[in-house]
Amino acid sequence: MSHPTTALAYWVVAPGRGELRPESLAPLSPEDARVRTLYSGISRGTESLVFRGEVPPSEYQRMRAPFQGGDFPGPVKYGYCSVGVVEDGPVELVGRHVFCLHPHQSHYRVPASALHPIPESIPPGRAVLAANVETAVNGLWDGLPQIGDRITVVGAGTLGCLVAWLAGRIPGCQVELIDRNPRRSEIATALGVGFAQPSGASPEADLVVHASGAPEGLALALGLAGFESRVVELSWYGNQAVSLPLGQAFHQQRLQLCSSQVGSVATVQRPRWDHRRRLTLALSLLKDPILDRLITGEDPFEHLPEVQARLAESPGDTLMHRIRYDQGED
Repeated sequence: MSHPTTALAYWVVAPGRGELRPESLAPLSPEDARVRTLYSGISRGTESLVFRGEVPPSEYQRMRAPFQGGDFPGPVKYGYCSVGVVEDGPVELVGRHVFCLHPHQSHYRVPASALHPIPESIPPGRAVLAANVETAVNGLWDGLPQIGDRITVVGAGTLGCLVAWLAGRIPGCQVELIDRNPRRSEIATALGVGFAQPSGASPEADLVVHASGAPEGLALALGLAGFESRVVELSWYGNQAVSLPLGQAFHQQRLQLCSSQVGSVATVQRPRWDHRRRLTLALSLLKDPILDRLITGEDPFEHLPEVQARLAESPGDTLMHRIRYDQGED
C-alpha cells in the first residue's frame, strides 16, 4: 500500500483570507503515526478571531494550537478538531479511528502519543465535538456545581449547549439556556434543559456559565447570579476590550467571576487529572445521538476557505460546522 508524501492544509494567509496549501509529509519515525483525515470541525468562535486577525500580540504564544504551523497573525495553520483513520504507525493503532488536536489537513504525521482512539460505539463524524466537550467539562469543573443547583448558561452556541447538556445530567439541577435567538429553544428542548431569551431569564442562579462571546452576555450573566454565586467565563474576546457593570450589585452580591480556559486542567482536578485523561473522558461522553443536533452543517474540504470566510462574517444559526474529506477506502 502506497502512502502519500504530500498533503493539503488550510492556512489563514492574512487576516480575512485563507487558502489550501500543499505540504510535504516526512517519513515516519518509530514513534510516529500517519493519519488520513475523515472530518474536521470548525471551532467557530476562536477560529473566527484567528481568521480576522484578532489575536492580540500578547497571546501569540499562549494561543498556539498543537501542531500549529506559522505564527499569528499569519500565515498560520490553525485548528484543533480533527478525526481520521491511522494508515501507518504502531500496529495497535493502524485502522483505528482517532481524534487529534490538529489543524485542518488532509493527511498528517504526528507522534502516536498525540492520537486519542475513538470508542467504537461513537460515530467518527460526531467525534469532531470532542474538543468542545473537553472545554465544557473543564468549565463545569471550574464552576463547582452542586446537586440541585439552579444553573444558568448564557449563550447557546456549541460550547454553551454542551455545558447545559452536561449540567442537565447532574441530579436535581434546573438548567436554563439563554440566547437572543428564539430558534435555540428547539436545541435546548432536545438537550433536556430549559430555555429563555435574555428578557425572560430566571434570576438568582446558583451558578452561571457565560459562553456567548459577547460582553453584553457577560453583563447579563452577572445580573442573573444569586448571592455569593459563581460566574464562570468561558468566552474569549481576542483583542476586544470588555466593559462590565461592577459598580452595581456585584459587590453587595459578593459574586465570584472565574476565568476558565481549557489549556490548563481546572484547579480542583489538577492533582489527579492530566490533558489526556480529560480528553479520554470527553470522547466517552459522545455516545448520546442527540449530540448530532449540534452539527448544523457540512462542506467538503476544498470549500473550507470560503466556509471560514462566511462563518467569520455571518454565522447565522451555525453551531458546529463539519468539514468532510475525501474518505477513500475506510
